[in-house]
Amino acid sequence: MCQAESRAEFHEVNRHRAEAEARRLLAQRDALGARWLTWVAGELYRLSPPPYANMVRRELARLTGGDDERA
Repeated sequence: MCQAESRAEFHEVNRHRAEAEARRLLAQRDALGARWLTWVAGELYRLSPPPYANMVRRELARLTGGDDERA
């Protein structure tokens, strides 16, 4: 299997998990207020492997309309 196929497969296998994780992170936004951005950055840093963390980051940006800086 070539690298592009394995990357596509990885994304397909982890898509729902990444979406759920992004929703979990976003659900804490109101509760954490101004601390949310720092907290979410730490949560994203702990996710592994890095391609999965990037998937969650992109999904979080999509859910927030690209406005993941609002706290």
